[in-house]
Amino acid sequence: MGELLGKYRSLKVFLDICVKCGACADKCHYYLGTGDPNNMPVARQELMRKVYRKHFTPAGKLFPGLSRAEDLTEDVMEQWYRYYHQCSQCRRCSVFCPYGIDTAEISMAAREIMDSVGIGQKYCNEILGKVNSIGNNLGINKAALGNTLEFVEEDVKETTGVDVRYPLDEKGAEVLLIAPSADFFSEPHIQGFTGYGKVFHEAGVSWTVSSYASEFANFGMFIGNYGVMQKVARRIKDAALDLGVKRIVVGECGHAWRVAYSFWNTLIGPFDFLDPKHRNPTHICEYSLDLIKRGGLKLDKSANDSLTVTFHDSCNVARGSRMGDMPGGQFEVPRDLIKAMCNNYVEMNEDTIKEVTYCCGGGGGLLTDELMDLRVKGVLPRANALHDVMQNKGVNTMATICAICKAQFTKVLPYYGIPMETVASVHQLVSNAIVLGGKKGV
Repeated sequence: MGELLGKYRSLKVFLDICVKCGACADKCHYYLGTGDPNNMPVARQELMRKVYRKHFTPAGKLFPGLSRAEDLTEDVMEQWYRYYHQCSQCRRCSVFCPYGIDTAEISMAAREIMDSVGIGQKYCNEILGKVNSIGNNLGINKAALGNTLEFVEEDVKETTGVDVRYPLDEKGAEVLLIAPSADFFSEPHIQGFTGYGKVFHEAGVSWTVSSYASEFANFGMFIGNYGVMQKVARRIKDAALDLGVKRIVVGECGHAWRVAYSFWNTLIGPFDFLDPKHRNPTHICEYSLDLIKRGGLKLDKSANDSLTVTFHDSCNVARGSRMGDMPGGQFEVPRDLIKAMCNNYVEMNEDTIKEVTYCCGGGGGLLTDELMDLRVKGVLPRANALHDVMQNKGVNTMATICAICKAQFTKVLPYYGIPMETVASVHQLVSNAIVLGGKKGV
């Protein structure tokens, strides 16, 4: 802990300044879902503060009983493991904290300390092993990835009559697309991936997927280890250099966009080998919306007329990144894109969207069946908000731009009577509305 306090000045500040005002107490989706008082952000932080006081404050060293200080024993570590893995690092509580304390940073530090003594979560570490050995979280090897891309090509040809390419490892392509590996086969992720390819086809640019770096997600953030996060991100830069691309466009993944937007420059930058006239990386939503604004896509919004759509802001995008050139662009870019594709759009309750959006309940490395009970309880606030607009405004589709949100929602929303088909990729809507051959070459 002493090493981290020296490395992260914010951590010491966050541990010192809490006044127990209670503003964060009822803002965590896991507390609202489980009712466990240790899931109040202030209580979760207190688990680390007790150890901090014992070793790093005069009062804690001299009067541990009076200052509620304690050693990091095996029992305390067991509590850390339990409750710091019931935080999805979504940062909603920090929005309501008058001092700006970021519980996500405290959770990440706790996980980093546990990681340093070999106490890690099986789910995250198995995934990181697959990334390092194969190139993606799901262990899809090059041959299987090639077969998947061929399948998507054949499906688009069959449904539209148009030859749209989904290339793999093509040197000299203009764009390297980095997508979460769930986009290659999961539902509704793959419909979004199909949409990416249609957008590039209409833009008239060459693009490629890399078999070496076929994963946008970065679980290094979830185990709190910046060295691992850097190693995972490095594969993407190496692939871009090897393929000789001019720009990097990334797919729909919430925490991965946070890593790319907020950390890539310091982790693996600079990107001076890419074309400086483009923002690198570019989110696929930024790319598609820019193309629409320049008249580069022909759209038929009526293709989505059977849908009444709402949008779930993914927590890492909402509170850990930005899109476009204006404050709040991470809220407006995906909404503008959806509204360009659909005639029927409805917002959920304003207390549940944009910067105060709720986590899906599966983020932060918690998307494992071992934590299914917690995941079901953690989705409660979002399920309630969605259920309200389904009942009162006819919503039948909730679009999102996060691979984890899509996987979590399709699995747990049925527990609340909401069909899994309600969940959609934003670029699934793009794929439905785009008219192939309409504006090629712009």
